[in-house]
Amino acid sequence: MDAYVGGIEAGGTKFVCAVGSGPDDVRAEARFPTTTPAETIGRALAFFREQEARYGPVGAIGIAAFGPLDPHPNSPYFGTITSTPKPGWANADVVGPFRSALGVPVGFDTDVNIAGLGEWRWGAAQGLENFIYLTIGTGVGGGGMINGKLLHGLVHPEFGHIALPHDWAADPYKGFCPYHGDCLEGMAAGPAIGQRWGRPAFELPPEHPAWELEAHYLALALRTFICTLSPERIILGGGVMEQPQLFPLVRRKTQAYLNGYVQSPVILEDIDSYIVPPALGNRAGVLGAFAQAQMLLD
Repeated sequence: MDAYVGGIEAGGTKFVCAVGSGPDDVRAEARFPTTTPAETIGRALAFFREQEARYGPVGAIGIAAFGPLDPHPNSPYFGTITSTPKPGWANADVVGPFRSALGVPVGFDTDVNIAGLGEWRWGAAQGLENFIYLTIGTGVGGGGMINGKLLHGLVHPEFGHIALPHDWAADPYKGFCPYHGDCLEGMAAGPAIGQRWGRPAFELPPEHPAWELEAHYLALALRTFICTLSPERIILGGGVMEQPQLFPLVRRKTQAYLNGYVQSPVILEDIDSYIVPPALGNRAGVLGAFAQAQMLLD
């Protein structure tokens, strides 16, 4: 049986805390807004102390956090949020308070890497050693595995900040990213859709031209990721991808933009099984944090 652990999905908008051992054993869960580090981490610690009184101490805690962050255990800055524009959170120590207060091992990685880990353990990436997980929502983030290992390097992947071909005549929108303007995140995240069309993305009808343009930018990005990382599957999550018309558009455009260059049957003949939604839905992050905590114990 999988170990009883704690998981935290530390998002820029909300924290999700849970205890359990897997998708069929989530014994308690709490959700609350992300405010200041002291208040938010304090609420999370209170949750785990309450569950400890009910179920006993967790063996470890996994934390899937918004970033940028430092995921390297040997770094003096491990466990900190680094250059985030979120007020009050730059250089915030996330891991330290949990280690000190609860006295258990604590894992720490990007929300997208850990959501990918959850999909690898229990969801749409089971049995694979090479896949990527992208989330398209308030921002665009990416993670995943190559050769069975979560993607890390100098820091961690920033899939949302790749450059895209930009036809300024067809789309004069300059992009909302404060660092790069018209990068993938700047052109395809939820706020970009809202700014470009003057209405929130969720208010736009399925036939709105916004979705063809959105699929265009996402497919351009997927072509780049397919040609550079050669993933065995691509998982697309996040609030923007909850639009049911998007997946068929993205699949069709990705095939068109690859133009037959990558000669794989799954891309040429079975694209529906190659570009897929997360099987764990919006639970991928906190369940991935369970998986991360259990790996610490292993």
